[in-house]
Amino acid sequence: MATTHLHITTWALAIILYAVALVLFTRGAEKGSKITHMILRLMYILIIISGILIYPFGNENANHMMYGIKALSGIATITFFELSLVRLKKGKNARPFFIGLVVVLLVTIYLGTILPQGIWY
Repeated sequence: MATTHLHITTWALAIILYAVALVLFTRGAEKGSKITHMILRLMYILIIISGILIYPFGNENANHMMYGIKALSGIATITFFELSLVRLKKGKNARPFFIGLVVVLLVTIYLGTILPQGIWY
């Protein structure tokens, strides 16, 4: 249960840091945006580690397919976080990545809440 709280906390912090990085990138604060982006990358690692700790490896009754889909959608969410920030930083069109981020983030959050380790179970 403690790792579930850690996982949710790291996701919440990552979403907040992502919003801060977006604001800093759009305002042209080069140093602040670079620091925030690096902290966000550290959060990606913590999200992945806490996600691995949540996975029910020894439980044969767990729905491993749904956990696998949740893991893939979580990695896709992290990918869209990173790609949208990098495209924005380079001055390229990041709109498709923002749309993809919203869609995949909603799918990831939904799967995370309906799985047995989630908050709605």
